[in-house]
Amino acid sequence: MAPTIDHPGEQAAQDPIKLIGIRETPLSVDEVFKAVGDDAAGGMALFVGTVRNHDGGADVDELGYSCHPSAEAEMRRIAEKVVADYPVRALAAVHRVGDLGIGDLAVVVGVSCPHRGEAFEACRKLIDDLKHEVPIWKHQKFSDGTEEWVGAC
Repeated sequence: MAPTIDHPGEQAAQDPIKLIGIRETPLSVDEVFKAVGDDAAGGMALFVGTVRNHDGGADVDELGYSCHPSAEAEMRRIAEKVVADYPVRALAAVHRVGDLGIGDLAVVVGVSCPHRGEAFEACRKLIDDLKHEVPIWKHQKFSDGTEEWVGAC
């Protein structure tokens, strides 16, 4: 016999995608945290990706992100899949484009679910799929004068 759900808070929310965006301005952890707040959620997971000062053993001096015009729609598609696969109460994802400095926030995603395990899993799925499937490219300039483009997909 299938388990019964005694409370609607144990289920996914009707419209859990609260915030999806590509931004040219600094990102806010507080904005994402507020967007995924839900009284029926017992677990909330956030992931914050920052610009680091190295990559592959080389010192990074500058970094910029650019994206295809479809990037935000692709973020929404991925969010919809996460919502379909997990009991998400609220979900938010924002990614920065343009020139960023070391320590700047590049991406912030958050998910709330009835329980912590679900929130962790859904958040991990969200950020992993965003990184692999959304057409956002990173242009890194290294201290030794070399540079490289890194594609998300």
